This record gives sequence, structure tokens and C-alpha cells, in this order.
Amino acid sequence: TPHTQIIFKVNHLGFSHSYGKFTGYEGTINFDEADPKNSSVDITIKADSVDLNDQKWNDHLKNADFLEVEKFPTITFKSTSIEVTGVKTANITGDLTIKGVTKPVVLAAVLNGTGKHPFSGKTGAGFAATTTIKRSDFGVNYGLPAVADEVVIALEVESYKEDAATDGADNQ
Repeated sequence: TPHTQIIFKVNHLGFSHSYGKFTGYEGTINFDEADPKNSSVDITIKADSVDLNDQKWNDHLKNADFLEVEKFPTITFKSTSIEVTGVKTANITGDLTIKGVTKPVVLAAVLNGTGKHPFSGKTGAGFAATTTIKRSDFGVNYGLPAVADEVVIALEVESYKEDAATDGADNQ
């Protein structure tokens, strides 16, 4: 939905933070509201959907210096465990794969809310999550250290239960 966003920021030359987003993604959230630790998340991002609102930057991020999208067309996150840390918070540990390299990361997640959508009537849930990664851990080394190694990732996710005729999983 347009209410799901995958955003990142990285320091550029010590002068500013460059913000970008990925506009192509799909995923499944199996949310067990009664026992959230039994939930799971599986997200696939189209690497070539990266957008920094500048065609030259977009093209550079897609080539072998950064994401090498023709060879590695997807970025994936698959949860491996969920630790409930509060009434509406959890740490979601999972495997993040970028450029064919898989590393564990922890998303600090917040349940924004659950309920029926006021217009469609579908049952849904909204989440926010953040993490910080080192891009060099995934073989993305171009421009270090002028372009920072640390990349902050933020997600806003609005997910709705699929119709009973489907597999019953929540989607985004």
C-alpha cells in the first residue's frame, strides 16, 4: 500500500544525510496478536526500485559500486525470532540479505495499532521498525568513509488480512 514505506539514510561527506527509499516490495506478516513472539515477517525488496529523487544517484546505486541490481535483483529479510520488549514493542531478529550476503539484524519494532480499516472494513495492523546496518558487512564498500558505512533503515508498514479464500496470511 502507499502507507508502507522503506526509507534509509546515510551520511554524505559529513555535510548532510542523504535519504532514499525503495518503492518495490512485497511481503507477508503473520501476526499473532495474542502471542506476538509467534509472529513472523518475510519481505522481498526489488533492489532496482531504489530512489534518491535523483536519476544520476539512482543509476549509481544500481550499478556494481553499490547494489549491483542486475546480479542481485532482490534484498530480503526473513525473521528468525521475536522478543517482546513491552506492551507494543518487540525486537525482531532476522536474516537480511543484500548482494548475496546474509547477516543477522535486529529491527526495533513498535505496534502502531490494530483494527478494522474505516473504509474497506478489512482487519489490519500498523507497525514501525528501525535498524542500523554497516553496508560494508554486505560488500557495499564504494566511497568509504566519505559516504558513511552506517545506514539507518526505517520502515512504516500497514498490513491487512487477506480474504478467507487465500492462505490467511497478512500482507502489506
